[in-house]
Amino acid sequence: MSDKDGLINAYRLNGDGTGERLATWSDLPDAENMGHVWVHIDRSVPEAQRWLVNRSGLSHLAWEALLAEETRPRCLAVGDGVLLNLRGVNMNPESEPEDMVSIRIWLEKDFIVTSRMRRLMAIEDIRQAIDTGKGPADTGGFVFMVADRLTARMDPTLDILQEKLDELEDNMITALSRELRSDLAELRRETIMLRRYIAPQRDALRQLINLDIPWMTRAHRDHLLEIADRVTRYVEDLDSIRDRATVINDELVNRLSERMDRTMYVLSLVTTIFLPLTVISGMLGMNVGGIPGEKATWGFVATCLVFVAIAGFEVWLLKRLKWWV
Repeated sequence: MSDKDGLINAYRLNGDGTGERLATWSDLPDAENMGHVWVHIDRSVPEAQRWLVNRSGLSHLAWEALLAEETRPRCLAVGDGVLLNLRGVNMNPESEPEDMVSIRIWLEKDFIVTSRMRRLMAIEDIRQAIDTGKGPADTGGFVFMVADRLTARMDPTLDILQEKLDELEDNMITALSRELRSDLAELRRETIMLRRYIAPQRDALRQLINLDIPWMTRAHRDHLLEIADRVTRYVEDLDSIRDRATVINDELVNRLSERMDRTMYVLSLVTTIFLPLTVISGMLGMNVGGIPGEKATWGFVATCLVFVAIAGFEVWLLKRLKWWV
């Protein structure tokens, strides 16, 4: 068994949490004698595609959905089987968590096929659980375990978003910077991308719960309902983060605008005060005769005192007119 040939792992489930590993494509039984088997493939590998189309025994609709390039979380009943598409946060190295990894699942009573292109840690958890005798006993248990592992890994990602938002709120109080706006925009982008897939995932799980499927017991439905409620809470948390980010962004814009208005106000006052002085100094600098105090030794001092008096009068007048706040 090798990722290079597209067969990531395959097991014949024994019904007690254990499974017999099927190492190669030739070990997989034919569609007529499949038994309770789980096959996990890399949908980007041609050999895996050929097995899915020619040997799996799945309908055209089923294997086409398992090989689709783009898909959102959904649940669709097809005959005696169920097509379930889910997403998990990207925990691969040098990847962004909001770039969610898709897993496509075909479910029958005794036959499970999962396909992916990028590594998903939830599937790794199930494989390890089977190897240690703690895996799913049936198809319903498999669905629950996949949904549970995918949902559990969303929690730390949402906690990180909450911490980032709290940090941005603190920074806005202590230091006003335009860089905060770019950080806030990045946080909102991450939130929107996560919600784009998590909200449909909640709906897909609820659709699965409501399907009339013989291999879904009441216990399975109760477990999936609890997971769907957790996903609903995550969606509400994302909505809360998005709304808080919007409020913070509005407050940040208002504070920057107020600071700009204050700066422009001060500049306007300075301009108003110095404009008359500039006119007077320009007139005194004209190269003509008859300038008052031209030949007097006290002329410069007297001119400065006149300027100070004029500036003081302007400040008094602005306050009197209530233009100076």
